[in-house]
Amino acid sequence: MKLLNQRQTLHKVLQHLKKYRLLMTATILLAVISVALTLYVPILIGAAIDLIIYRQVDFAGISVLIIRVILVSVIVALAQWLMNVINNRMAYLVVRDIRNEAFEKLEILPLSYLDAQSQGGIVSRIIADVDQFADGLLMGFTQLFTGVVTILGTLAFMLSMNVKITLVVVLVTPLSLFVARFIANKTFLMFREQSEIRGEQTALIDEMIGNVKVVKAFSHEAQVLERFDEMNGKLQKASLRAIFFSSLTNPSTRFVNSIVYAGVALTGAAAVLNGGMTVGILSCFLSYANQYTKPFNEISGVVTELQNAIACAARIFELIDEEPQKPDDEAAQMLNEAEGTVACEHVDFSYTKDKPLIENLNVTVKPGEKVAIVGPTGCGKTTIINLLMRFYDVDHGSISVDGTDIRKITRNSLRTSYGMVLQDTWLRSGTIRENIIMGRPEATEEEIIAAAKEAHAHSFIRRLPQGYDTVIGEDGGMLSQGQKQLLCITRVMLCLPPMLILDEATSSIDTRTEMKIQSAFNKLMEGKTSFIVAHRLSTIQNADIILVMKDGKIIEQGSHEELLARAGFYAQLYNSQFQ
Repeated sequence: MKLLNQRQTLHKVLQHLKKYRLLMTATILLAVISVALTLYVPILIGAAIDLIIYRQVDFAGISVLIIRVILVSVIVALAQWLMNVINNRMAYLVVRDIRNEAFEKLEILPLSYLDAQSQGGIVSRIIADVDQFADGLLMGFTQLFTGVVTILGTLAFMLSMNVKITLVVVLVTPLSLFVARFIANKTFLMFREQSEIRGEQTALIDEMIGNVKVVKAFSHEAQVLERFDEMNGKLQKASLRAIFFSSLTNPSTRFVNSIVYAGVALTGAAAVLNGGMTVGILSCFLSYANQYTKPFNEISGVVTELQNAIACAARIFELIDEEPQKPDDEAAQMLNEAEGTVACEHVDFSYTKDKPLIENLNVTVKPGEKVAIVGPTGCGKTTIINLLMRFYDVDHGSISVDGTDIRKITRNSLRTSYGMVLQDTWLRSGTIRENIIMGRPEATEEEIIAAAKEAHAHSFIRRLPQGYDTVIGEDGGMLSQGQKQLLCITRVMLCLPPMLILDEATSSIDTRTEMKIQSAFNKLMEGKTSFIVAHRLSTIQNADIILVMKDGKIIEQGSHEELLARAGFYAQLYNSQFQ
C-alpha cells in the first residue's frame, strides 16, 4: 500500500473541490463582502471618535455613523450565515463523493487485498476517517476563506493609512507562520498514527462482536479485554501526544501576535504625539492589527482538527488509490449457455510467492460430470474453487470453459454460469424473498416457492411470522445455521445455472434433511457440470470423478470404487471416517 504524505493528500482534496467551483466562488465572494464590510466598521468608529475629540460633539454626525455601523453589521451577519450554509453544502458534497468513490473501489478491489486487510480497518476508513475529514474540511472552509481575505484586506487598509506602521506588522508576521508550519508538519505524522490505531481498534471490536459466542464459550473475555485495554492505551498516548504538540501552535502564534499588537500601539502612539495621525485613525489601526492577527490565531486554534482531517483523508485516499482488480480484456467474450467443459492445464498458483500451493494441476471435466474434490485441510480444495470462479487468476497455465481461457471471458458472465453454495452462508439485511431472488430479481412468486420446496426450505419459511416477507437482520439474524444454508441453497435452485459449485454445502444441515437435499441436488445436477468439495466422503460416492488432493497436487483420480480398489490415500481417508 502506498502511503500518502501531507502535500499529496492536500492535492487530492483540491482535485475533489474542483467539481464545486461555483460554490467555492460564491463562498469566496461572500467572504470578501463580509471582510470588506467588517473592515469598514473600524473606519466608521474611528471617524466617530474624531468627532468627539477634536471639536464639539457632533451628535447628528455620530448618529449617521451609528446607523451605518448597524446596517453594515446586519449585512455582514447575513453574508456569514449564507457563507456557512454554502460551506456546509460544499464540505458534505465532497465527503459524499469520497465515500462513494471508496465504496465503488471496494466493489472492484481484488480479493487478495480484501483477504489481507481487516474488515474493521476498512470500515474505519470509510466511516470514522471520512467523518473526521468532514469535520476538519468544514472547519477549514470556514476559517480559510475568511482568514485569507481578512489578512489581505487589513493589509490593504493599513497600507492606505500608514506604510511605516504596516511594515512593523508585516515584518513580524512570518515568525508566526514559521512556528505554525513547523508544529503542523510534526503533528501530521502523529495524527496519522492515531488514525491507524483507531482503525486497529475498530477491527478488534468488529471481530469480537462477530465472534462473541466463541469468545464466551472459551472464556476468553479477560484476554480480549486485555488486548482492548492495551490498544486503548496506545490510542490514548498517540492522541495525547498529537493534541499536545498541535496545541502549542495557538499560544505560540498568540505570543507573536501580541508582539505585533504592542508594536503597532507604540509606533501609533508616537505618531499621534507627533501629529502624524489622529486618535481615531490609531484606534482604527489597532483594530486592524487585531483583525490581521486574528486569522492566524483561529487557524492555529483549529490546527488539531485540520491535521487530524488530513491524516484521515490520507487513509481514505490510500484505499481509493489501491490498484483495482485487472479489468476484463477488451476482447473478452460473453459466456452464454455454457455447455460445461472445464479444463485445467499446467495450473500453478500461490497466495504468496514464497509459499507454493497448487503446482502443475491438470484435469479435464466433461459436460454434465460430477467432480468431487477431497483431501486434508489446506491441500487447496477451496483454492481451486477460487480459481474456477476467477476470484484469483492463475500464476501459470490456464483454466478454460468450453475451450475458452476464462481470462478471455467476462467475469460477470463466467460467474453467472456458476451456481455456488458455500459452507459459510451470507444473507443480507432484508426480507427472505429479497435474499432468495438475489440472482434472479425478476423471478415470480411461483418460481420462488417452487425453488424453496426443492431446497426443503418452504416449510420453515412458512412458519416465520410474515413468511417470505419476514425481515431478517445482518447475516440471517435469529435463523439457525442450517436454515441460513437452506436459503442459500434455495437461491441457487432458483437460478438453475449450467454449472454448480458446492463447497461443503450441507455441512450445517441435519442428516435427515441432508438426504432430502442430496436428492434435490442430484436432480439439480442432472446434465450440469458440478464441482463438489466435501469432507464427508459418504456424500460423494456417486461422483463421476473424485480428485484426491494433497499439498496442492492431485495424487489420485477416479471413481469411488476405483479409488477404494487402489487402497491408496483416498481409501485411507474413507476408512478413517468409519473406524
